[in-house]
Amino acid sequence: MTTRLYKISAIVICSVLLAGCATVSFEKPKPYSTAITDTSDTAFGQYAADMAARFGGASGFYPLNQGMDALGARLRLAERATKSIDLQYFLMKNDTAGAVMANALLKAADRGVRVRFLLDDLFTTAPDRTFLLMNQHPNIEIRIFNPVSRVGIYAVNFVGSFGQANRRMHNKSFTVDNAIAIVGGRNIADEYFQLKIDSVFIDFDVLAVGPIAAEISESFDEFWNHSRAVPIEQFTHDPRKEDLETVRADIAEEFDGIYDSVYRQALDSRLLQDLIEGRRSLYAGRARVLSDSPDKLISKVDEAHMRLAMDLRDVILSAETEVVFISPYYVPGDGGVQLVRDLVDRGVRVVILTNSLASNNHVPVHSAYASYRKDVIEAGGELYEARANAARELSNDKEGPDTLTLHTKAFFIDHRQLFVGSLNLDPRSIEINAEMGLLIDSEAIVKRLTQDMEEILATIAYRVRVNDRGRLEWHSRIDNQKVIETTEPLTNWWLRFKAWFMKIVPEKQL
Repeated sequence: MTTRLYKISAIVICSVLLAGCATVSFEKPKPYSTAITDTSDTAFGQYAADMAARFGGASGFYPLNQGMDALGARLRLAERATKSIDLQYFLMKNDTAGAVMANALLKAADRGVRVRFLLDDLFTTAPDRTFLLMNQHPNIEIRIFNPVSRVGIYAVNFVGSFGQANRRMHNKSFTVDNAIAIVGGRNIADEYFQLKIDSVFIDFDVLAVGPIAAEISESFDEFWNHSRAVPIEQFTHDPRKEDLETVRADIAEEFDGIYDSVYRQALDSRLLQDLIEGRRSLYAGRARVLSDSPDKLISKVDEAHMRLAMDLRDVILSAETEVVFISPYYVPGDGGVQLVRDLVDRGVRVVILTNSLASNNHVPVHSAYASYRKDVIEAGGELYEARANAARELSNDKEGPDTLTLHTKAFFIDHRQLFVGSLNLDPRSIEINAEMGLLIDSEAIVKRLTQDMEEILATIAYRVRVNDRGRLEWHSRIDNQKVIETTEPLTNWWLRFKAWFMKIVPEKQL
């Protein structure tokens, strides 16, 4: 009787909470806008036109491997923008990277640059107050994609609208003057730009110049004008009635404290200036944007709406010699294992690099992935896992950061094609979220990025193998010594227990 009473009470409590949950209206009218295309008279527009002419109509690309270069390039782009900046990101944090980005956008807007900022809601920790105040600037417009209501209890609103709130925009792009853009895996937070001194996030973007920038703008516009992109002032407000000068003062105070340590250091990255002045060369290539439609997020999950994944699958299945997958979160499922098997059966070498349990910042994802390791290896895939304590080898600093986490999302096909973007090889990216990226056909840039691949894998990763007894082993070379581990490397029993326990999480949500 008591147990039944508890159950009835729990049901009543949940019903009351869910009945009281608030939702956001996606039907309110909002201004429609598109990319500013008449930018041929801008510095970046002229630079892009010159590059396209030199490359016979192709675009130019440059890899952004280092976090400080990636931040510096964004800040330089904002500093030199003439007409427009369009940003689309999965998250922005209330940290140093967030502060310097907000400062750069405000300064650009003060010069008359139109700023459109589209940001997913769920994992953004920068406060609504900051965005509301920035949004007061006549040249800045901020929209939040698929927001959860701020009325009442946020957690209750999320649970009550879980079917909607579970579908997220994971896209990441930064486009200036419709002529030059950055696309890749980085969000706007300290870890993505290697601003945390105790750990290293290995991440990757590309700088893209020329015709491809207009395609990136088109993808941005599709999301910007979608019903789920809600102007921030339509669903939240600042009860303190503050004005724009308040956020300027807040940012200025924080900015003064980090100028010498971060902002100046980022601007000291000469990468963008070196490219413009010809001291470094762009890599020429034909490219296209692969992107899901925002309608994917309001539609039943099926292959018809997995536009990016299906397009990319066709490209991968056309491979003749080699496919290298770099994905921090790898949950292949039976279909992904079969993809590896099909490629290997045709004589294609398949290499996969993902996180180990020790390097993974999402333990439930590792729990699901671990179930497929043997299957992938037995299908013929070469499986590597990032070594969490390899950060110091990368930095050549014995006093450097302690841990390494892989966040790069890049695929290399036949030593000629590169896909870089937001897509992880897991069910959430493929089926639930919206993703985007670039498919670049450039043998030169792929050669640049993969020429030391074997050495890099040996330096930062374990090769996972199945021994004669059918058990997993982790093989690596540390301090020029061959090392073989027989349990999850660099983990303790508690972390391994958590990974085992987290198998209760539905795989389709990972």
